[in-house]
Amino acid sequence: MHALVTGGAGFIGSHLCEALLARGDRVTALDDLSTGSLENVSGAQDDDNFQLVVGSILDETLVDKLVERADVVYHLAAAVGVSLIVEHPLESMRTNIKGTEIVFDMAGRYRKKTLVTSTSEIYGKNAEGPLKEEDDRILGSPLKSRWSYSTAKALDEILAYIYFKEKRLPTVIVRLFNTIGPRQTGHYGMVVPRFVGQALAGEPITVYGTGAQSRCFLCVHDAVEAMIGLMETPAAEGAVVNIGSSSEITIEALAQRVIEIVGSDSPIEHIPYDQAYEEGFEDMERRVPDCTRARRLVGFEPKYALDEIIKMILESLQGR
Repeated sequence: MHALVTGGAGFIGSHLCEALLARGDRVTALDDLSTGSLENVSGAQDDDNFQLVVGSILDETLVDKLVERADVVYHLAAAVGVSLIVEHPLESMRTNIKGTEIVFDMAGRYRKKTLVTSTSEIYGKNAEGPLKEEDDRILGSPLKSRWSYSTAKALDEILAYIYFKEKRLPTVIVRLFNTIGPRQTGHYGMVVPRFVGQALAGEPITVYGTGAQSRCFLCVHDAVEAMIGLMETPAAEGAVVNIGSSSEITIEALAQRVIEIVGSDSPIEHIPYDQAYEEGFEDMERRVPDCTRARRLVGFEPKYALDEIIKMILESLQGR
């Protein structure tokens, strides 16, 4: 198979490229390197079956050419991270909406099966759980940039579903819940690498809000394996599938866990949301996935525990 991976030099995209190459697939990665990096794909670059194309998913001519040459498309390119969305809302919206529209236009033109990565942000402030794929979205005001990412990714999902229903294009929608691992950066609000980096430097661990908010963290290797499996499962076509861990932890407890694993004496410092992001910022108090559908479709079960993943991130940061 020849796979096109948009966002292929990013955190998740680079791991996906490596997993596909390990299977013997040919891989073309498209990335504008705005949040991805050449370092992320340095290992893949040695493989004759890998090609990195530096460019934007907003470039219709380029995307047309790359989709035509591919057998399947993994669409991961997006503006990601709460900080980036809040700081650059217009650029983020253009990338996440217009970029996906272009990818699906070309995928529909050439009849190429396409997987699009969505996000647990879809559920907004719905603090019930575990969250099923059909559960309601509860969002704040559209004037709060915090919810623009959720809205953009919802439009991505709608596009994928419409192409499946109206155009009979095989599409798969994956909702990722707090995927973490090596190569993830803390620059855009990603909490675990930020905590590990602060602990390594002996700096205060900055917990936004009360720290009572809870999340479930999944290793990128588990996420990538599930994505590839879903692309090879006909029953997943036209479906939305949650991919995440069921192991829940508060952000305060996560900070303590990082301090213990790193062996740091960093103190924990609480930062109000309006200082960390913007005035009136709203967060999700709880985010826990129901992955029954993923288990049924591909036998999904996370292999890596949180402590293992934190150690992977620690070793990755120490090696830089």
